[in-house]
Amino acid sequence: MNDAPDTTNEAALVKAEIFRLVERYAHLAHAPKPFNPASSPVPVNGKVYGAAEMVSLVDSALEFWLTTGRFNDEFEARLAQVTGGRYVLTTNSGSSANLLAISALTSHLLENPLAPGDEVITCATGFPTTINPILQNNLVPVFVDVQFPTYNIQAELIEAAITPRTRAIALAHTLGNPFDLGAVMAVAAKHNLKVMEDCCDALGATYNGTKVGNFGDIATLSFYPAHHITTGEGGAVFMRDSLLKRATESIRDWGRDCYCAPGFDNTCKKRFGWQLGGLPFGYDHKFTYSHLGYNLKMTDMQAAIGVAQLDRLEGFIAARKHNFAALQQGLARFAEHLILPEATPNADPSWFGFPLTVRPAAPFSRDALVAHLHKARIATRYLFGGNLIHQPYMAGRNFRVSGATPNADLVMTNSFWVGVYPALGAEHIAYMLESFESFFRAL
Repeated sequence: MNDAPDTTNEAALVKAEIFRLVERYAHLAHAPKPFNPASSPVPVNGKVYGAAEMVSLVDSALEFWLTTGRFNDEFEARLAQVTGGRYVLTTNSGSSANLLAISALTSHLLENPLAPGDEVITCATGFPTTINPILQNNLVPVFVDVQFPTYNIQAELIEAAITPRTRAIALAHTLGNPFDLGAVMAVAAKHNLKVMEDCCDALGATYNGTKVGNFGDIATLSFYPAHHITTGEGGAVFMRDSLLKRATESIRDWGRDCYCAPGFDNTCKKRFGWQLGGLPFGYDHKFTYSHLGYNLKMTDMQAAIGVAQLDRLEGFIAARKHNFAALQQGLARFAEHLILPEATPNADPSWFGFPLTVRPAAPFSRDALVAHLHKARIATRYLFGGNLIHQPYMAGRNFRVSGATPNADLVMTNSFWVGVYPALGAEHIAYMLESFESFFRAL
């Protein structure tokens, strides 16, 4: 006879009280502060969250599963609905997602995997961690120039960059604006090239009505605080092909051949009945490794935040689009001196930022305009690393440049972007436009 008291009901009551107090604390300590044009900053991005995210995070902490668990399962399932991906695998960052995506394309599980020395076409102004996995896998990035005013690759130049060693295209949808998927996918189909879509800045964007990430072979997301939703650190890879899913999962999970979920054993029903590599028959499948892998899993606490954030995604995207449109309209009168951004034809962007380029003939420099905005506490960012071939870490690397890159050089010297993220309200946008106006008045 077990005389131990049943504490289940008491624990449930305590948990409910904790949640109530967390919600109250969130309202007291984390409520957004009102905008004051005399002192408030205007960031380019940031996390937008509230009581729901904090309660979900505490819920996962109280469960104390820590690694991937039920919250991650829910997050992956809901991401599949949001992205349209058949398979979604979370990871610990968007950079890791890109590493997993490119690495999966080299997997022996594929019929014709990428091999060391193969070339991968990309954009000269891409984000470094879109490019770095190409180098990390001993592949050769081939840089093609960017175009204005979409800030994506000049798709018409891709075919000229192809050689017998070209095997893939890896591109990001810049600042949430889809690249010309019609042209890119036509070239890929013609030359039998793999395509990796970096959607880290573009969750919710569409091209011809289809969500980005569903055109190429594999796609990625980031949930860093700057992005459309956040889990703190975090990312995801999504795809339609089951072999790519298996390869990605293996590389993410130490490279092991076993596909058991954390905390489970013998899903295959023959854990000690495998013969792989030079291992003896019956070697524990849980400790058999078929890929060069890592541990890049997301924690359940991160996923718990993501589950709550997904409830806000539609509103986040709408706010970004609204802010972008307000800036586009308000800055149109300065188009003589500024190249304003435009959506790629047939695309509906999910804007991450508002890019601007100071025209070469303008009577001022980018640095002067940026300094003026910073003095007004309006944050700016350059367009990632500019022309990446000039970055110090690229010295001595194995890469190729296809043709000249004058636009990428102009991005490096004349381009920047300002924020459109959901925490920016009408008063922020009005203050930004007033600050631009004061700069041009003083010319």
